[in-house]
Amino acid sequence: MSTKLFSNLPLEKAMIDNLDSMGYAEMTAIQEQSLPLTLAGEDVIAKAKTGSGKTAAFGLGMLHKLDVKKWKIQGLIMCPTRELADQVANELRKLARFKHNIKILTLCGGMPLTPQRISLEHGAHIIVGTPGRIQDHIGKETLDLSHVNTLILDEADRMLDMGFLDDIKQIISNMPRDRQTMLFSATYPEEIGFLSKTIMRNPKMISVEHHEEKPNITQTFYKTSESEKDADLLKLLLHHQANATIIFCNMKITCDEVSDYLNDMGLYAMALHGDLEQRERTEVLAMFSNGSASILVATDVAARGLDIKDLDLVVNYEIPNQSEVYVHRVGRTGRAGKSGTADTLYTPREASKIESIEEEIGEGVSYGYLDKLKHNDLYIPKYITLKIDGGKKDKLRPGDIVGAITSSKEIKGDEIGNINVTAMRSYVAVERSKAKMAFNLIRDGKMKNRNFRVHLLD
Repeated sequence: MSTKLFSNLPLEKAMIDNLDSMGYAEMTAIQEQSLPLTLAGEDVIAKAKTGSGKTAAFGLGMLHKLDVKKWKIQGLIMCPTRELADQVANELRKLARFKHNIKILTLCGGMPLTPQRISLEHGAHIIVGTPGRIQDHIGKETLDLSHVNTLILDEADRMLDMGFLDDIKQIISNMPRDRQTMLFSATYPEEIGFLSKTIMRNPKMISVEHHEEKPNITQTFYKTSESEKDADLLKLLLHHQANATIIFCNMKITCDEVSDYLNDMGLYAMALHGDLEQRERTEVLAMFSNGSASILVATDVAARGLDIKDLDLVVNYEIPNQSEVYVHRVGRTGRAGKSGTADTLYTPREASKIESIEEEIGEGVSYGYLDKLKHNDLYIPKYITLKIDGGKKDKLRPGDIVGAITSSKEIKGDEIGNINVTAMRSYVAVERSKAKMAFNLIRDGKMKNRNFRVHLLD
């Protein structure tokens, strides 16, 4: 009998049955190592990469000891970004389906405080959120953490990178000392060790290395100079003509500069970094996922936690200072059995970093020549995104939006792309040639018996 079966763990049958229904037959490496410890109440520090199954690794232990009849916050999960918090909360809700009335709330910035406060007044069992917004609620005395028995820090390294250390310490000071603490991190910088000594009790260390089949990613390094780097980046992009590209920069200001340059050259690029307001960030990600902006220029911190599928190309505009970060960057392409491409521009002063990368990946890198690249025409994204000032709060559903756009019979359903309905707004991708027509149909028509404002994001 396999030792990796969830049924071998001391979990109630309803939880096992729910895991089976989700297709969770055998544990991943991180789950196999951490769950016996977390179920036993041990503090755990786990080094594991994104996609390793860590949400179930810490979520099952939290749900296992949850007292549903006790309408107090018993579990707190802190994440560096709203996107990761939403992702973790959604996965946790699926894991919690084995028992009725488990309430999981998401507390993140970029959303109004009042609806969150009202939800908290009605009680909750588990909070998933970002440190800044959690701290806001503590300051306004709308969040009581005095009954927390399980604390999770997910992607702790990125929270520290983003300057959340003081917030984290302040939040933890509002919790009982007698609790279980689990810290999950893709890397293990010194700051993690310092933090664990102050907030954990005899933590057990776990490190899981991925040994699955090597992804099919073509990685190539191109020598450039500071004066020619922008022009050489353009050469790479025109050569590949990728549907979806992420360009990584080390600093926020560089993201803006690169994005502005590419747009001036006629490409469809958008910057993503920590200085964006949440509304701007949501729009950028909607346009990128909808295929109406083909290039995302991002910092590592801003891109952490994003679940972007079918990414064709990753470009390192600058080599990161840590070789582990390089591996995280290129690992965003070539997923789910698909092939991917990762290109890196390097200047002579960055050449020494390549040795560290070779040591990290366990092999030598390949070099390319910019003068041998093809010069193709500019890539024009297939779609334009429409933003509608209405969402779930207005009872809008994707079907309502499709119905409004196809009502005149001049736009077919297959000319509509992704639709993302959030609490207050909705985003829909429409083929470029039909976008203006769709805009007019929504502006002049009705959904749910009312008019909605609509905007073209292009």
